[in-house]
Amino acid sequence: MLSKEEAADIFERIKKHSSADEVEVLFYSGQSALTRFANNVIHQNVAEANDGVSVRTSFGGRTARASTNKVDDESLKRVVRASEDLAKVLRPDPDLLPMPDPQERDRVSHDAFSAPPSRYFAETAAITPGLRAEGVAKIVAVADRHKLTTAGIFSNSEFVEGIFNSRGLSDWHTQTSAEVSITMLAGDSSGWQKSNSPDVNNLDPLALAETAARKAIDSAAPREIAPGKYTVILEPAAVLDIVGFMFWDFGGQAILDERSFLNNRIGTQLFGENVNIVDDVAHPLQSGAPFDGEGMRRQRVSLVENGIVKRVVYARGTAERMKKSAAPKVGPIAPTGHGFPLPNEMGEMPSNIVLSAPSQPQTLEQMMSSTDRGILVTRLWYIREVDPYEKILTGMTRDGTFLIENGKVHAGVRNFRFNESLIHMLSNVEAMGAPVRASGEESFDMVVPAMKVRDFNFTEVTKF
Repeated sequence: MLSKEEAADIFERIKKHSSADEVEVLFYSGQSALTRFANNVIHQNVAEANDGVSVRTSFGGRTARASTNKVDDESLKRVVRASEDLAKVLRPDPDLLPMPDPQERDRVSHDAFSAPPSRYFAETAAITPGLRAEGVAKIVAVADRHKLTTAGIFSNSEFVEGIFNSRGLSDWHTQTSAEVSITMLAGDSSGWQKSNSPDVNNLDPLALAETAARKAIDSAAPREIAPGKYTVILEPAAVLDIVGFMFWDFGGQAILDERSFLNNRIGTQLFGENVNIVDDVAHPLQSGAPFDGEGMRRQRVSLVENGIVKRVVYARGTAERMKKSAAPKVGPIAPTGHGFPLPNEMGEMPSNIVLSAPSQPQTLEQMMSSTDRGILVTRLWYIREVDPYEKILTGMTRDGTFLIENGKVHAGVRNFRFNESLIHMLSNVEAMGAPVRASGEESFDMVVPAMKVRDFNFTEVTKF
């Protein structure tokens, strides 16, 4: 894995090979390993190590990028030449800004930026195939004891992200990650659990396996009940996977392109008063680098306060274009450190989402105890967008869907297809749990609570 010192040396070599006005280099380096199991046995173990060098050059408003995973001098010369040759044939972009320098990067208030805690854990990096196999053995033992079939993964990685540019800016981030995903299969039911953390000590494969097994057992012989509008209790993974579909819209470029459901809605009461959303890379349950694709500091941004959409995030160039535009009601306009590496067409998005804790969080049991009749949802999948502006999504429940009657889980039920607007859903949240770091299959990891939502719209019943 590359060190910052090695990257700095590579950057100096790249600068010597370049004739561009400005040069920026992104570094990606790391190693990962994964143990995969199915039918209660390990059937695959893979490991990968790679170094990536991505060079962006600029000439008078023209910029382009080229990448390589080789760092010998000849390969560096070729990648610089490729980037420069591409840049020289492009039309100048009048909106292209000079690369940021350290002074611009650091021009952030203490309230908006704080350094995140260390996200590198030696114990996570040191996980061996044998240790992963021990974790899988615990999962399989649970499946065997309950006469279930299990499948899933146990993975770990360590990686670095770095940026250097010819205006003197440099930054570096080192992180580890561990993940366990488990599916338990019975004859006509299933259960699922997944967890991800920079610190492997935050993962408990045995507890995850027991929960997944219990869901498979308790949802056996599922009943078929009619679709319709129900009170639902969404576990954190289900919340994450459905709300994740709206955060591409919380970027300035999406507003300028008029492809955001927030167009003409910033500053309005869009959700319930109990909904508060921030983007906060320094949150102790979050992960990722504290800088964006241009090296700007990722600021803490309050996106939604008491249901009112307050603002969106910006890359440097998007903020300048927004200031010159006639877009109404966009809230504060300033770079927030959420841009992707240039050049790109997407602009920016918040990626360290935290749905803030309610003043009185409830447990799942408390939410169920106040529910006369409703549905408990473990997770959602195959989610697709139906109406971009009203943010209507369709998808299905999976791996543990239950009928709640008189405050308790009564039986497993066949899965549902839903058609639901995120605006409607987040305006009908009756209760929330304490936010946790959640993992799903349709969106990126977030810090979110379980939610009790009224009038959630199920449209069809599946065959399983």
